[in-house]
Amino acid sequence: MSSDSAGHVARSTIVPESETPPRTRVRRFLTAADGVAIEAVYEPGAAGGRGSGGVFVIAHGFTGDLGRPHVRRVARTLARYGAVVTFSFRGHGASGGRSTVGDREVLDLAAAVAWARGLGHPRVTTVGFSMGGSVVLRHAALYGPRSDAREVREVREVREGAQDAQEAREEARTDAVVSVSAPARWYYRGTAPMRRLHWLVMRPEGRLLSRYGLRTRIHHRDWDPVPLSPVEAVPLITPTPLLIVHGDRDAYFPLDHPRMLATAAGDHGELWLEPGMGHAENAAADELLHRIARWSVAQAG
Repeated sequence: MSSDSAGHVARSTIVPESETPPRTRVRRFLTAADGVAIEAVYEPGAAGGRGSGGVFVIAHGFTGDLGRPHVRRVARTLARYGAVVTFSFRGHGASGGRSTVGDREVLDLAAAVAWARGLGHPRVTTVGFSMGGSVVLRHAALYGPRSDAREVREVREVREGAQDAQEAREEARTDAVVSVSAPARWYYRGTAPMRRLHWLVMRPEGRLLSRYGLRTRIHHRDWDPVPLSPVEAVPLITPTPLLIVHGDRDAYFPLDHPRMLATAAGDHGELWLEPGMGHAENAAADELLHRIARWSVAQAG
């Protein structure tokens, strides 16, 4: 939904702030690579910012933001296992810009991850829900160790040169990826909730309703070019650990979506199909969030 692809690698605007993570809550407006202001909050967690050095970066779903109750609940639970960064995607909450429904949001996540590393955390786990679930997959592919080893059509070299591009990728890379309730492919309209969502995004009256009724500002442009789909991104994530989580009562995306993602991941990914679970943050039980956190900690060895 933008006139320029979101996958380009750009010089980070995040400057390392400290080799020791903060022990108190920090609120900051970050700058994405295309200049959009992104609201973000850092919380040190139960270990006071120390622990094993790990930090969770939470990518919320469409129409969410860092202050929504379900996002706060996820953050509180994960904070028992490490520090947490929450942020609002563009067009959501106090962040600037307009939502591109999963395209340029990759730049927002990259800024949040780079900020977490700049605060002194050597290990980052990205945890995304629904739209955020698709964003963490593409982010891991585009900023991961294999992004410059294959011809990923969204990745460009920056004007400063290949070395700077590699440095930007290193700052924004993730060490583990958790994708919850994500689609496998774009333009899916096979369920009633997704048909309603397409109406919101594609119609002027839908975007108006979204702006004033859902507090979400949506960009009016179509995707050009169409970004790398989640199922195309998954093979590029290896060897970064990947966990795919999906509920068997998800009203938005049926089980063929997580199964497609798991097939694309092969032996590299892990799939959890959760009995009785619906869609995204609201449906993620505390018990599931604890298991996700323990899985992440286990990946650190």
